[in-house]
Formats: sequence, C-alpha cells, structure tokens
Amino acid sequence: MNALELLLTRQSDARLTEPGPNSEQLSIIKQAALLAPDHGALTPWQFIVVQGEGRERLGDVFYRSAFHHQLDERNLERAKTLALRAPLVIICIAKYVENNKVPRIEQVQSAACAVFAMQQATFAQGLGGVWRTGHYAQCELIKAELGLNVDDEIVGYLYLGTPEVKHVKTRRLSTEQFFSDF
Repeated sequence: MNALELLLTRQSDARLTEPGPNSEQLSIIKQAALLAPDHGALTPWQFIVVQGEGRERLGDVFYRSAFHHQLDERNLERAKTLALRAPLVIICIAKYVENNKVPRIEQVQSAACAVFAMQQATFAQGLGGVWRTGHYAQCELIKAELGLNVDDEIVGYLYLGTPEVKHVKTRRLSTEQFFSDF
C-alpha cells in the first residue's frame, strides 16, 4: 500500500478479532510511534502493550474504575469485557516533561500523533484498529493503577486486530466544509 492510498483509505474498525499483529508487525507498529513529531526531542510518550491474560487484568482495572465512579450494573459488567474487544490493546500515554519551549499541549499532541502513526502502520499491514478514549482515558484511578504521574495523560487505548467485517466506509466529508483561503 502506498502512502497516499494509506492516508486516503484509512478507517477505524471497531469490531476486531484474531489474529492480532504478529511480532514482526508489532515491531513495525512500535517503530512508527517513535517517529511522531516531537518538538525538542522530548519523547513525551509511554506505551503499554496489553495482550493475552493482560487484557483480563486491564478489564479488572476498568471494573474497579467503574465501581469507584458508581456506574450502573450494565456498565460495571461491560467494563470487565472492554479490553477483550481486540487481541491487542496499546495504552498510549503522554508523559509530560517540564520544558520552557514545549508546552504540555504540544507534548499531548505528539503522543496523539504517535497513536495515529501506530494505527496507520496497522492498517498498512492489512490489520485493523480503533482508537478509543472516554471515561477510562480520563480516570485518575486508572492512571494511578498504571503507575502514571498526575501530569501524565492517557491519550487513548489503541485496539488492534483483524476486522471482523471487511468493508470500506463511505466518506461523508467534503474539503470545502473545512478549508478556506486566507
């Protein structure tokens, strides 16, 4: 797949199954993350790869968060299974580095670019992925359980695997809606 085809056909695939990335594919995905734009060469990222039984442990962490936040019974039970929605999950973290020239927002954006690069590398290798955020990315209890600092930010959970359904999503957006001349 050439670069333009990748950029113009990439999509998120929410329904993922086995197989997930093999070790060679995962190595490429990891390398792509480390090439994200990084003002000041601060490398403000950390990635936690969750697979196998680790997905159940992550589900337990999600469950404790749901319980702590007094979510309803449906969401409590659902929390346990969230990490099982794909064969592999990468927890993507912006590790804030105090710096006069590079504000926190740029460091979070750099980590977000790393997530996008990993998803692109996944898609380019014939696999699928979806980047999820929400409550579990904002939860202080989860950050503590992962050993993160208060200034760190969970940028998202990148779920990777093989799309259950092969289909190309239609594009509804037009460049004219979002671009104008100055």
